[in-house]
Amino acid sequence: MSDAREAARPHGTEGPHAGPSLPNGGREGPTGADAAAPLRRRAADGTKGRTVLSGARVVLPGGTVEGGRLAVEDGRIVPDTGHGAGIDLSGHWIVPGFVDIHVHGGGGASYSSGTAEEALKVARLHRAHGTTTTLASLVTGDIDDLGRQAAALSELVEDGELAGIHFEGPFISAARCGAHEPSLLRDPDPAVVRKLVDAARGTARMLTLAPELPGGLDSVRLLVEHGVIAAVGHTDSTYEGSLEAVEAGATVATHLFNAMPGVHHRHPGPVTALLEDERITVELINDGIHLHPSVLNLAFNEAGADRVAFITDAMGAAGMGDGLYPLGPMQVRVDEGVARLVEGGSIAGSTLTLDTALKRAIEVNGLSIEDAVRALSGNPARLLGIDDRVGSLEPGKDADLVVLDRDLDLVAVMRHGMWIAGAERLPR
Repeated sequence: MSDAREAARPHGTEGPHAGPSLPNGGREGPTGADAAAPLRRRAADGTKGRTVLSGARVVLPGGTVEGGRLAVEDGRIVPDTGHGAGIDLSGHWIVPGFVDIHVHGGGGASYSSGTAEEALKVARLHRAHGTTTTLASLVTGDIDDLGRQAAALSELVEDGELAGIHFEGPFISAARCGAHEPSLLRDPDPAVVRKLVDAARGTARMLTLAPELPGGLDSVRLLVEHGVIAAVGHTDSTYEGSLEAVEAGATVATHLFNAMPGVHHRHPGPVTALLEDERITVELINDGIHLHPSVLNLAFNEAGADRVAFITDAMGAAGMGDGLYPLGPMQVRVDEGVARLVEGGSIAGSTLTLDTALKRAIEVNGLSIEDAVRALSGNPARLLGIDDRVGSLEPGKDADLVVLDRDLDLVAVMRHGMWIAGAERLPR
């Protein structure tokens, strides 16, 4: 039995605990700005003593364990000794906390505000829907403004509230800019790209650009040299040009199919190039709006389960009602959950959360829960180089997990060993 299966071994004859203790000593974890402890303080927070979750279907890297047991102690997953009862989650699923590498906002707030208060509102909204690890994606803006936004958010990265910063623009194609302000677009001059990366104080994790623009390939190389993921997106590139970007070091396709040329039988374009190359992780927005289910299945089947990262690309309206919302300097109208620019009508991000993406992947797209979880957790964690801490339920990793009911609806969320959402819905 692997370490992972030892951590979630099937339970024996133990019955359900009559009065389970919650991981932080019998109360729901903190909410608001304290919903997740900073990494540098985490050793003093999280679980006090050992908590065992038993009886659930536990989704592990090697498959699903029926009637599994998962042990948590001091904020981490630990090997289960098999002794003692715990919180009886029979009829439930336990999956790893989700990792979103592309999200702009939620809960009526936006990362582009550049304030800790707004950023924490976004993070809290998505945590309540199972996303325990997230990048903060910034839309196109003035370079100095983006630098200030990144500098402000960098403190939250250092504190462990965010996993890093993703710059989506301004180095993108005017022909494929979507919901980005055209007047603020610019070519990816490596010196300017370097300035933006430096402004993030070592917390820049990814930058999306159009590689066909002047300076594009050199900027890809610069990003790779500085440990920043180069993503191809909002691009009018050709098939050949996209392959050149991959050779230069690009490893991500930003929301594949969206904001790039479609596939033509004589001009395959970037979609085909990025799908074919095994070095590329493809982002897919599974909200039923950005991609038809058959197109998503085509991409998933071509790329394979290990190369897909489901993202939300969510903007401030995620978790909110219809109405008007800002997206950087642009105005967006949300109608029946669909976000579009007020001027022009282009799709402007989504109102998706990853718990919905998981359920759609299984019920609409017909994916196995194991493959869906890989795209929601394991693959993006590996891409960011943090899969030693998050992305799967294995001993030694952070106790970041999501409890689902038999219908795949979210019940509760644990982050760093503390229940941050839904503790009151757990069996008692």
